[in-house]
Amino acid sequence: MSQEIVEKQEKAGETKPYPNYRVLVLNDERFSFEHTEKCLTKYIPGMSRDKAHQITLKVQHDGVAVVWVGPKEVAEMYHELLKSEGISVCIEPDC
Repeated sequence: MSQEIVEKQEKAGETKPYPNYRVLVLNDERFSFEHTEKCLTKYIPGMSRDKAHQITLKVQHDGVAVVWVGPKEVAEMYHELLKSEGISVCIEPDC
């Protein structure tokens, strides 16, 4: 078997990882700083109060901040949980 055929077969058998998605919190004046911090620590695993505080400051200053990156299905779940608390949130591919 030629080297070219072997290389094509190896490439055909490769699996590509699923793309990651980012959960973004957007600045929204409807809810307090404290509410946003509380929701981040409640719903995002491993989110400390200090990290939630830093993210919320970034949202206030820059208008948006990334709160989590990972598989699409999990990102969608966090999106829905935060949205259910009134947090302005979106997801997008992590390029």
